[in-house]
Amino acid sequence: MRSAVAITREGDGPAGRRETLVDGSAVVGAGVGLRLPHLREVATRAPAVEWLEIHPENFLANPHATELLREIVSHRKVALHSVGLSIGSAEGVDRAHLERLRRFADEIDPLFVSGHLAWSTHRGIYLNDLLPLPYDEESLRIVTTHVHELQDALRRRYVVENPASYVGFGGSTTPEAEFLAELASATGCGLLCDVSNVYVSASNMGYDPYAYIDALPAHAVAEIHLGGFIAEADAAAPGGEVLIDAHSAPISPQVWDLYAHALRRFGPRPTLIEWDNDLPTLARLVAEAERAERVATSVSNEARRDAVAR
Repeated sequence: MRSAVAITREGDGPAGRRETLVDGSAVVGAGVGLRLPHLREVATRAPAVEWLEIHPENFLANPHATELLREIVSHRKVALHSVGLSIGSAEGVDRAHLERLRRFADEIDPLFVSGHLAWSTHRGIYLNDLLPLPYDEESLRIVTTHVHELQDALRRRYVVENPASYVGFGGSTTPEAEFLAELASATGCGLLCDVSNVYVSASNMGYDPYAYIDALPAHAVAEIHLGGFIAEADAAAPGGEVLIDAHSAPISPQVWDLYAHALRRFGPRPTLIEWDNDLPTLARLVAEAERAERVATSVSNEARRDAVAR
């Protein structure tokens, strides 16, 4: 099933012109993250998934990989998940990188362009991490400004992902889910609900992951991510553990249960299997995507039975 999504804003740009930012056609089904070791296999033998997601930063300076990607996008929808836009940085968005991403998106015509609620640059240096920000009015103003800038440049809706959290800020005044809801309301951006990140953060920070899902505005959720985490000893709490969003393991039973709850809350959504480290075979990734499809079918059947019972 495909549906077009667009946002219209008035009063932006010269003479207050009316602008429409258009997404690619949306799919409702499961896909997998396409990583470079699987690129040739996917280009020569299309996997049985509805869509794929890539990190554009792996392709912008890799012409051979980009050539293979052009072959893939001729027969498969691809989404872009950027790790370099740093929308939470007080120093602003790297406009040169944004322009490279715009040109790349114009060529690929992606299903989504998404990225993280985080910051990762300082004084022109890119940090190899997605760092947290306080959830307060100043941060909301900064992130809102940057999301408007991205959407104006890309002429597409930008989709913002909830982070995996390991520390919080004492000065935060707004719960994360409420912060994301306010951001979506202010900018028209979409939300990427990473269900695994919700579970990891809830475990690490001590809140209810089901209540977090319930607090997100369902109409704004454009897609879902699922990935595996690992548990490590918590050096700050002897005998305790901290969950790490490692993308290096199968999806846990607890996350599958939370995913089913998310589908009941949001309805069917494109769902992406993420696996970046200790990368398994492509067939293993496809099997995880097939499991996501089975969960979605089960939830849909459950909803139909409930509707008939009423």
